Amino acid sequence: MQQTASSEPAVANGNGHGHGHEPANAPITSRAFWALTFGSIGVVYGDIGTSPLYALREAVLAAGGSYGAVTEAAVFGVLSLIFWSLIVVVTLKYVVLLLRADNNGEGGTLALTALAFTALGKRTPLVLGLGIVGAAMFYGSTLITPALSVLSAVEGLNVATDAFEPYVLPITVIILVALFSVQSHGTARVSALFAPITTVWFLVLAIAGAVEIAEYPRIFLALNPYYGLKFLFTHGMIGLITLGAVFLVVTGSEALYNDLGHFGRKPIQTAWFILVLPALLLNYFGQGALVLAHPDALSNPFFLLFPDWALYPMVALATMATAIASQAVITGAYSITRQAMQLGLLPRMEVRHTSESQAGQIYMPRVNWVLLTGVLLLVFMFRSSSELASAYVLAVAATEWVAGILGFIVIWKLWRWKLYWAIALMAPLTFVDTAFVMASMLKIVEGAWLPVLVGMILVLVMLTWRRGTRLLAQKTRRIEVPFEPLIKSLETKPPHLVPGTAMFLSADPEFAPTALLHNLKHNKVLHEHNVILTIKNEDIPRVAPQDRVQLEPISDKFMRMTLHFGFVERPNVPKALAIARRKGWQFDIMSTSFFLSQRTIRPDPRSGMPQWQDRLFVYLAHNADDASAYFQLPTDRVVAIGTQVTV
Repeated sequence: MQQTASSEPAVANGNGHGHGHEPANAPITSRAFWALTFGSIGVVYGDIGTSPLYALREAVLAAGGSYGAVTEAAVFGVLSLIFWSLIVVVTLKYVVLLLRADNNGEGGTLALTALAFTALGKRTPLVLGLGIVGAAMFYGSTLITPALSVLSAVEGLNVATDAFEPYVLPITVIILVALFSVQSHGTARVSALFAPITTVWFLVLAIAGAVEIAEYPRIFLALNPYYGLKFLFTHGMIGLITLGAVFLVVTGSEALYNDLGHFGRKPIQTAWFILVLPALLLNYFGQGALVLAHPDALSNPFFLLFPDWALYPMVALATMATAIASQAVITGAYSITRQAMQLGLLPRMEVRHTSESQAGQIYMPRVNWVLLTGVLLLVFMFRSSSELASAYVLAVAATEWVAGILGFIVIWKLWRWKLYWAIALMAPLTFVDTAFVMASMLKIVEGAWLPVLVGMILVLVMLTWRRGTRLLAQKTRRIEVPFEPLIKSLETKPPHLVPGTAMFLSADPEFAPTALLHNLKHNKVLHEHNVILTIKNEDIPRVAPQDRVQLEPISDKFMRMTLHFGFVERPNVPKALAIARRKGWQFDIMSTSFFLSQRTIRPDPRSGMPQWQDRLFVYLAHNADDASAYFQLPTDRVVAIGTQVTV
């Protein structure tokens, strides 16, 4: 018996209508609420919480600090833009608005895309394209975040003495390699440390900023939006470049939405208002006061907020905080990859669950090592946090712009707002997002080309996989045999029957699976009980157990079974079969064989795709994860029947 996997798509994509799900907002106790709030500080806000390491420095330099004396107009203008960016982009758009646009408790670009599909009642190319672009640009920012955050923390050693300068890069590489190497152990053990460390980090940010503000309370005048608008409108291109640098303060805000399913809306909102936002504002305004009092502090205003004796402890604390921030985007990359696989945008890849209690804690080896390779390349290419900061903003700005457009569709169509109210709400937010994207595009030459290139490659991969699987399904359908006539033929002239149950995986239950046809043709036998098994991915995060299995008896020997899984779930066929048993279907797993069609795909010049795209699809198909492992089938019960097909 050949126990190999099928490369035949055995999964259908659904729209999620008519299938139940687990409640998104189950009641929680006060103690559990504050535990979730505390936990969200460690995971959700790690990324945005490390922005003070570099954001104000880059913004003031962009405003003209590197060309002459630091002026009050530049510092007040930058601080005003920082304050209103945090209020408009993070507080209003994400914390108040988009956190309410949950897909049955789940957030993120692809979750919002699936929600927009539900709102429109179908999968439209525009919404799918927006989702693909948003996901691709998220990957771009995921590559940059660990490199930028860790590098900016280690650069704090240079403030103490220039003797550390040759060691900044090696120390950064060691930390990053260690960070990615421990991913296979899961975040469960170290997550307990995240919240205390990040809470201490925010408290230290607030105290350091408040001490400096006490020396120059006039800095609070920068809360007036007049200073920010005046700077933008009176400085022309420099104003736009500065706006692009100011966007660094809101990078990480997309994590608010991506981690919605882990903590819930209210704990994330509470943590933002009572700790994170006040701490960030105090630190940014404290840095501004320091720079006005000591213009030479612009070289590294964050670490220069602290006395000499506190410098090394702060470098250590900043390094831990940036590792935590990196951890959040790394696990986010795992989650969005799994969602893309379930939505049919990427080939199957190995998913390992690292926690018995938290379904969201997963590890994907292939994604992990690709990310590490990319992050190390960035460190050696750019070699400083200032250079990396230029590359960072466009990826995040594009992701947030996509979220705003998809959010408008959800508010209008799903929440059933009047069109003019939806426009009135979202148009100003989309205008701000568009301004940030345009400002970020000015950094294309300085490094922003990198996330664009990464995003374009990933968009190309996703579109190629989606197009190739569609062409493959169409070509397969032309040579497949309709299922109903085959059953009638087998009832009229039955072949030799053998005991046991055979389960044939099929993407389309209306047609006979290739493995069934080959079994009849070559082995000339039929099992006593035969199940045509289709695994269907829904546009909801999770499917409730009572809606997991659909059974449809066809004849004494044949039955159709459809298993439904949400886009954040990993299909587990044996567990689903246990649910089928409770529904009255009797079977013995030890006398059941799973038949897969193992397709060897060859490029075809007449496929309808360019030759390079044809070869890319074949490469992706050949490197897809083993189907029996992906669906968690018992390995000793799998029979693979090989065929060749050109596409």
